[in-house]
Amino acid sequence: MSAYFLPADILLPDFDKVDGKTWSVVACDQYTSEPEYWESVEAQVGDKPSTLRLILPEVYLEDTDGRVPGIHTNMEEYLKSVLVRHQSKMIYLERTQSNGLVRRGLVGVIDLEHYDYNKGSQSLIRATEGTVLERIPPRLKVRRDATLELPHVMLLIDDPARTVIEPLAARAETLPLAYSFELMEKGGKVEGRFVDSVGLGRVEAALNRLITPEQIKARYGEGVAPLLFAVGDGNHSLATAKAAYEEIKAKNGAAAALYHPARYALVEVVNLHDPALHFEPIYRVMFNVDPNDVLSALEQYSFELHGNAAPQQARFLSAERRGTIHFGTPTEQLVVGTLQTFIDRYLASHPEASVDYIHGTKSVEALATKERAVGFLFSGMEKGQLFGAVMRDGALPRKTFSMGAAADKRYYTECRRIK
Repeated sequence: MSAYFLPADILLPDFDKVDGKTWSVVACDQYTSEPEYWESVEAQVGDKPSTLRLILPEVYLEDTDGRVPGIHTNMEEYLKSVLVRHQSKMIYLERTQSNGLVRRGLVGVIDLEHYDYNKGSQSLIRATEGTVLERIPPRLKVRRDATLELPHVMLLIDDPARTVIEPLAARAETLPLAYSFELMEKGGKVEGRFVDSVGLGRVEAALNRLITPEQIKARYGEGVAPLLFAVGDGNHSLATAKAAYEEIKAKNGAAAALYHPARYALVEVVNLHDPALHFEPIYRVMFNVDPNDVLSALEQYSFELHGNAAPQQARFLSAERRGTIHFGTPTEQLVVGTLQTFIDRYLASHPEASVDYIHGTKSVEALATKERAVGFLFSGMEKGQLFGAVMRDGALPRKTFSMGAAADKRYYTECRRIK
């Protein structure tokens, strides 16, 4: 198989004994300002085996030191009593989303030697948004001594002819079933099947065709380095996996690290052109601020912009006000970049203030109407723009887009040993 996407020794519970609905929980970076969501998940899980016990929901990042030892202990216990190894497997999965559409993907491992999240990267696997280095250390505390990894990373391929994943759909019923169950909290349903040797060979060949010089030139023009996988979700989780691997290389030496399981990371690959895949904006809500002062400063900032980008606008809302702010001559190509530049500057001069990145207009409405908060809603980018933009301009502003609603994010199901 190609060195950049491979089968893995995948660990799953015996779903004849373990309830899939309480086993799988949504990605840890969702509902970060809604602890009531995670409290509901906790109540549903109770004392049943669950990936909730193997992850750190980021709503609890401030309690990292208190929670991480228990997570590591649970990993060891689950290895002994819950998880079953499926050797050298790739999983074809169908995720029925909360809107009823079915999204198709492939679960396997990528080689972190082919991934670089730094600005200006020319690697086959690249970040699509700016990586905030300060966000890596707390996540690294979880991974550094972890026995297992659980993926919520979703990588995108630009495969308009649908040659990699979709052919498996036509013969899905012939593939051995790995799991099939409903997901909690209106997450829809997930069904996974083990890809056979015929399917593995076809996946490898199709991926190789996507990055031939002829294909790259035809789709993106001259002078761009090939990009096979663009990080769609889980940018900082994948960056953390890379940072952990680099630590191992520094400790053990580069030659020895090449044989370490942490060289690889378990991910789901999805076709950018899957009809069920929709890009949605990730909105902003600022907390512990005077909304009127924020809006006054934002208006002044809009007057100071003298760029060549097309005019933009964003809606704002707080407990007392709502309306629209216009940017007539912005310097950033996307409104999210225009807003983020302002927010970063404002936070730098107001250390008591903070910002969160929110999926869904209802969540923004609820949070922005709280005391000393202000939220921003705006239109997002089209998914077809992604690969070309990353190849030409590098990483986009952080938290530029979300692949669907929060309930449709990846739920943890598969595990893999990394030490």
